[in-house]
Amino acid sequence: MNRRHFLKSLAAAPAVTLATRRPLEAALPEAKITRVRIYEPPRLNRLINQSNMVVTVETDIGITGVGEGGTKDLLEQCASNVIGKDPFHIEAAWQEMYMAWFYPPGREKIHAQGAIDLALWDIKGKYLNLPVHQILGGTVRNYCECYATGGAPGTGGLSLEERARATVEAGYRAFRMGAVSVQRRGVYNTHTAVRQIAKDAKAARAGVGPDGDWCIDFHQRLDYPDALRACRLIEEYEPYFVEDPVRDEQALEDIPKLRMMTTCPLAHGEEWGQRWDFNTLVENHDIDYIRATLPNVGGITEMMKAAGMCETHAVGIVPHFTGPIATAALVNCVSTFPGPVLMEFNYGEREIDYLPECLDFKQGKAYTNERPGLGVTLETKLLNQIGEVTEGRDPNVYYRPDGSLTHW
Repeated sequence: MNRRHFLKSLAAAPAVTLATRRPLEAALPEAKITRVRIYEPPRLNRLINQSNMVVTVETDIGITGVGEGGTKDLLEQCASNVIGKDPFHIEAAWQEMYMAWFYPPGREKIHAQGAIDLALWDIKGKYLNLPVHQILGGTVRNYCECYATGGAPGTGGLSLEERARATVEAGYRAFRMGAVSVQRRGVYNTHTAVRQIAKDAKAARAGVGPDGDWCIDFHQRLDYPDALRACRLIEEYEPYFVEDPVRDEQALEDIPKLRMMTTCPLAHGEEWGQRWDFNTLVENHDIDYIRATLPNVGGITEMMKAAGMCETHAVGIVPHFTGPIATAALVNCVSTFPGPVLMEFNYGEREIDYLPECLDFKQGKAYTNERPGLGVTLETKLLNQIGEVTEGRDPNVYYRPDGSLTHW
């Protein structure tokens, strides 16, 4: 190439760049949130921190975002802080929802805040015509490995060893079992339970074989001494992880001690809210996997901050099962996380009537897709609308000179 042609190519480069600019690089339009609607699905989960309440966030540019979680009263409170705001300024909306009522959100309110946050990410993806995982940097894996809470569908009548074998043969990465369940309101003798846990661990290992994986959920049933005994008794069977080994109230004190006394990998946190519930366990690497999930942690905005913290300290993410819309959001999030990921997935391949497009799951694995936003299509005619917010509320916040928020 001679000098003249070279200079012409340099002059043409900006025009080529503009002509081929990706949608994400284009300017976003001016927009405002006009309405938030709240719906009950046909089978509402009334455990507040597993809520599958559906929320939609409408805008004046004709795009509606879909989220999931929270309760009517808390969703209405959070919604009043985003009406009239720019749906594309997601971080600003998150911070204002968090601070606007002065008292920091508890785990129930952060669940509702997370639901609205999901809807805002859905709006951004729909406008850009990109799936959320592309906005977050793109996937780093071909699929997300999964385990089912009670083993693969259709294995309920089998022995523990048979269920474990059938689950890994169905394509799931690991077989999961509980720590000796009894009837509700029954007597749970932790001393005998610990011995049975050891027997069950042996059966699980026999079922998955030498190359398979299994995990166990102590479900916070054991106090520290029994949790330690149980962990030591099952170490030879090499669990993928032990989940919730102690009660959440004692986790910040007991898990660091347990980490020093057992070789079993430890997972904890299905009850957690935002990252301040667990940041010290991650920063000190006292835990091997966090169980934080969506929308519980505060939505995608907060989940990606938790993911960055986990990457820094070499901690994996094993999110707890959640509603179907939030599960679709989880696949978009954790598919971009470069560390270890294992999803608890309870829907199998069954269809969800009010979500004609939602989850892409096959043979024990959850896949991303290229549908815009969260990749979810919602049929509101099959839902019961129970709330609506159209008026905003002046927040109780101050602005620092640099533009950041502080309390009033």
